[in-house]
Amino acid sequence: MRNAETILGVIRERGRRRLPLENIYRQLYNRDLFLHAYGRLCRNDGALTPGATMETVDGMSLQKIDAIIDALRHERYRWTPVRRTYIPKKSGKLRPLGLPTWSDKLLQEGVRLILEAYYEPQFTPHSHGFRPGRGCHTALAEITKSWRGVKWFIEGDISQCFDSLDHEVMLSILRERIYDNRFLRLISNILKAGYLEDWRFNTTLSGAPQGGVVTLLTKLRTSC
Repeated sequence: MRNAETILGVIRERGRRRLPLENIYRQLYNRDLFLHAYGRLCRNDGALTPGATMETVDGMSLQKIDAIIDALRHERYRWTPVRRTYIPKKSGKLRPLGLPTWSDKLLQEGVRLILEAYYEPQFTPHSHGFRPGRGCHTALAEITKSWRGVKWFIEGDISQCFDSLDHEVMLSILRERIYDNRFLRLISNILKAGYLEDWRFNTTLSGAPQGGVVTLLTKLRTSC
């Protein structure tokens, strides 16, 4: 079985050539992809923050990865509702944050690695948000170099953007180039997994939880 870097390299090349992705779901059977995802997550502070269960990065093992892969192989994997909490914003208001379980977070990172490898080569060079190696500093560097005649910049923000996302629109974007119903169904199921607030279950008919990898789908839309 090929290692994660080789798989992601092949996916990245298909993205660069704007070729469709087919049979991508089976790449989630690769243990090395989960080990790669684990390496990216385990150093984060959130790795020790529990979601709806007490599961965190502690107790992680190859057996747990194999159990996730086995559930995926038989399409038995079920997403757990995220635990909703609130963090203060600079404006004084509160921002809702969805905290997934560790197993869900690990699988989400595997999905994110695949999506990022495919779509990153297709993004416009003028997009700097939520991209590897890019951010505020690269945006400012481009402004300094290319926007010398500009005197005014207008900052905009979409009110409650993440709360009002249309699931079908998000999935239709992915369907344009991803030809794998199992992979798309996996993403659709996480969008509908719901959330727990004060330990009461709430359905998610629209929107995506901030704090989970599914918010990447929004970033894909705004970066192309």
